[in-house]
Amino acid sequence: MLEAAMADGAGSTRSLLTGLKLKPAFINLPVEFRKDDATFSATLPKLKPAAEFAAAIGCPRMMTYIMASSDTPKQELRATYLKRFQTCAEIMAPSKCRFGLEFLGPTQFRKSGKFEFIWKMPEMLAFAKECGPNVGLTLDAWHWYHAGGTVADILTAGKSRIVVVHFDDAAKQAPDDVRDNQRLLPGEGVIDLNSFLHALKKIGYEDSLSIEVFGRGLKEMPPSESALLCLSAGRAALKKAGIKES
Repeated sequence: MLEAAMADGAGSTRSLLTGLKLKPAFINLPVEFRKDDATFSATLPKLKPAAEFAAAIGCPRMMTYIMASSDTPKQELRATYLKRFQTCAEIMAPSKCRFGLEFLGPTQFRKSGKFEFIWKMPEMLAFAKECGPNVGLTLDAWHWYHAGGTVADILTAGKSRIVVVHFDDAAKQAPDDVRDNQRLLPGEGVIDLNSFLHALKKIGYEDSLSIEVFGRGLKEMPPSESALLCLSAGRAALKKAGIKES
């Protein structure tokens, strides 16, 4: 809850996190980049103070997701996003804040608009590199799997370009049947999470694994119960892969 945390101040937020023995994983980009230029410009002033706050609480990472299709032709949208993300990256840079772009793999997202956009990891990586030296990927295991991602893709990206990792699992389904609210906890599905985790270990990734599961009744649980369930699943996946928690 970025606005509430910023209102409390970096010092109070750091104290709260320290007391709870928690480390923040990332902050969502506070800029509206999906609409017209006027809206982008109007929300852009939020970014500098947010980046400074992120750095001050020990969380110099922001992210956003990129829809896999739109009603705007691909090259036109790419040019718009490139210009906007370059601007965002430049504003984040003095705070040493990194910016992760998330690609969305399932057919559901690739067919929702008239024109397909970037949805494969290598192409999003190339785009991120154009956006700036502090721009990389938000790597979601679920989207990685549904986009046909490979271990080689993770190794190619390397530590400097993996900004945020979302950790989840998927059922075995026909591509056209996959829906975003059908995600599973790590270890409950068919994704090769052992290879996924070992690739992250090989590149030296040291930040969070943020479990992101929509559905499965987690919203109906008390937060303490859902958090413990996710923590247990994440730890079990690490143990199965033979990777020690840090």
